Amino acid sequence: MKNFLLLPIKMYWRIIPPSKRRKCIFRTSCSKYVYEKTTSDGFVSGLKALKYRFQNCRSGACIIENLTGETYIILPNQQILNESEISERLLKIKINHGKICHYPKSKPGVSV
Repeated sequence: MKNFLLLPIKMYWRIIPPSKRRKCIFRTSCSKYVYEKTTSDGFVSGLKALKYRFQNCRSGACIIENLTGETYIILPNQQILNESEISERLLKIKINHGKICHYPKSKPGVSV
């Protein structure tokens, strides 16, 4: 059953060049994350990882920089991730597809 998930990922990696792939908001790309979870923990864990990433690596995430300068991202499921889990590309340019939003440091109630 693992191959049911792994084969499409391998085909995706071979057929679609990296420059044409949709950019992920996570530091570890969605396909790599699902591949690793499936190979290490099995088919069911891979399916859960796929569902989690598909639901959260789309529009609706908000990047927030708190008063101390730390950057966080709030996912559509309201989970908060710190800088170590955010794509380096997003940390550099602070924009992405979808509804990545930015709040000014001075806005009240934004500290995470």
